[in-house]
Amino acid sequence: MNTAYTAAVQVADLYQRWQALRHEQPRLRAREAAAALGVSEAELTASRLGVDAVRLRPDWAELLPALGELGRVMVLTRNEHCVHERKGLYREVSVSANGQMGLVVSADIDLRLFLGGWASVFAVAEQTANGMLRSLQVFDRQGVAVHKVYLTEDSHVSAWAPLLTRFAAAEQSPELALQPLPAAPLHKADEQIDQQALRDGWAALKDTHHFFALLKKHEVARTQALRLAGSQWAEPLDTRELPRLMEQAGAGEVPIMVFVGNRHCIQIHTGPVRNLRWMDTWFNVLDPDFNLHLQTAGVVELWRVRKPSVDGVITSLEAFDADGELVVQLFGARKPGMAERDDWRELAEALPVLG
Repeated sequence: MNTAYTAAVQVADLYQRWQALRHEQPRLRAREAAAALGVSEAELTASRLGVDAVRLRPDWAELLPALGELGRVMVLTRNEHCVHERKGLYREVSVSANGQMGLVVSADIDLRLFLGGWASVFAVAEQTANGMLRSLQVFDRQGVAVHKVYLTEDSHVSAWAPLLTRFAAAEQSPELALQPLPAAPLHKADEQIDQQALRDGWAALKDTHHFFALLKKHEVARTQALRLAGSQWAEPLDTRELPRLMEQAGAGEVPIMVFVGNRHCIQIHTGPVRNLRWMDTWFNVLDPDFNLHLQTAGVVELWRVRKPSVDGVITSLEAFDADGELVVQLFGARKPGMAERDDWRELAEALPVLG
């Protein structure tokens, strides 16, 4: 049998099964539907080609700056337990010469892009009960969603069709060539680590961005390093202190930085948080320009972390899941060259150490 024909039949079958599932569970999100159907979200999205989706060329150096033409958008980045949504202009975009890294540093949208892991991108225009929902959706080589950009009521809808015409892939193929997840880096056991050297290296940090290099040098996992660093640099907290701190920051109008990321993208909100709501075990920020949805049941470790820098000690709260993956990170609002805010530090330092 013709291989291309067989693949086309499989894609059509997947799309039909998805539509049947949506009919049964109309509120089911694509991520959840993909899991229920035993496929990746990228495969599910690719099954929409020719219906309400267009595959685009993954030419990040040209495509990402062009997103500024869409005007005010909403960007979404998530991991397994936390969703970060921020509205603003997709501007001040830069891509490294080797194409592996990207930055977006506009006033409202702040992103760190690890483009080496980005694989495919689709434009989706879906008719919903609330009207047409247009988005660009990026996936990695495992078919996991990395980053999404949604048009809003304030977007330049007239720029949508020209953008698709300019970046549409020559072949509208659903083929994704997915790859298995690379093996996780090996880490040393506690007794194999020179803990004094780790602490000395920590104390010598001049920039918080050098922390990852410190972990790599000593071949330690992040939560392992926090355990071994000593209470001067890291202290465990009750996980319930995370939403409490955000509530205190909101009540005190203390502007914070909220980092949420996955393997290939980190998204940052800087500013106050005000409209805070619990919905079952989900803790939410529901502000006009910033939404956060944190599944608190997924957070099993919380640490108060201090890192030295040329601007003084920088204090953060770091939340981890059962696999040791970072779920969300909180800092006081600041820019490079500025000392940490006193009001943030007072809030963070007031949290009791886990007994």
